[in-house]
Order: sequence, then structure tokens, then C-alpha cells
Amino acid sequence: VQLQASGGGLVQAGGSLRLSCAASGRTFRRYVMGWFRRAPGKDREFVASISRSDDSTFYADSVKGRFTISRDNAKNTVYLQMNSLKPEDTAVYYCAARTILHSDFSSWGQGTLVTVSS
Repeated sequence: VQLQASGGGLVQAGGSLRLSCAASGRTFRRYVMGWFRRAPGKDREFVASISRSDDSTFYADSVKGRFTISRDNAKNTVYLQMNSLKPEDTAVYYCAARTILHSDFSSWGQGTLVTVSS
């Protein structure tokens, strides 16, 4: 599956952004989808994931209660609604996909930059 992330930008602390990730192909509903991020000088970290049928979500502790992951299988798109943004959320955000047969995410989008100013 090919992934294309969008929606990044510059926002003030406390603001909101919604990231989108469009997937190609007709097998989108077969994939568990995730969002990851890489902050400047840091390793990539998990942000959130969502099951194939949208009934199970997981979040990193650092974003729990502020970020919401969702998906629209009819549109082959996964979203990340980010509220109450903090400067430490500044990073390149990547969407990723994996099948239920694998524990690792194997398909990655190109990333979209989110910058949160204080």
C-alpha cells in the first residue's frame, strides 16, 4: 500500500491540526494504521494506531487525551486530530500500515512537518 500524508504546518501552542493520510489501492481496510513522529535530534516514536475496523485505538502516553486517530475505510484515509498542541509535539509525522500478520509497520508515507511555536 502507498501512503501520502498531509496537513502539517505551523501552529501556536494550544492550537489544533488535523493530519490526513491517503492510501492507494483497494485493500486499505486490511491494514492496521499508525502514526509515528520524529522530533529534531530524536528517534522515531509511536504516536497512535487504529485497528482495521476502527474499534480499537492505542496512544502514546504523551498524546493521550489530546490526539485522536480515526479512519474512513470508504475514503482509504486515516486521520490524526491533534488538539492542545505543545512545542514538544514539533516533529515530522509519518503514517504507516501493517497487516495483522506482522507486528512491524512495513509501509510508510513521506512525512508531514508539524511545528508548534511557544
